Amino acid sequence: MILADTSVWIDQGQIAIRPFIIAELALRSLRERKRTLASLDLLPQAQVAQLSEVRQMIERRRMYGLGLGLVDAHLIASIFISSPMRLWTRDKQLREVAENLGIGAGLA
Repeated sequence: MILADTSVWIDQGQIAIRPFIIAELALRSLRERKRTLASLDLLPQAQVAQLSEVRQMIERRRMYGLGLGLVDAHLIASIFISSPMRLWTRDKQLREVAENLGIGAGLA
């Protein structure tokens, strides 16, 4: 299964999503807003890491100073606790970190 970042939005059976991604999309102006958000809510959900797990991961894997934000770190933590899962993103920095961690989907 693949966890898609906000920068990747497609309707495909192998895509999992997280509540943070749906919330980020909800902040945008969407066509057919109600239907779109309802459809996203139907996608399989990746497990959400606790903030303490995210913080431990940041320290353990030395992920500080890499230009990631909190949602990015949460996505990566979800991958590690929802194995087997890969991260698909068009965000260059996030993709590079995911690839270095061995969790990138290899898709651009």
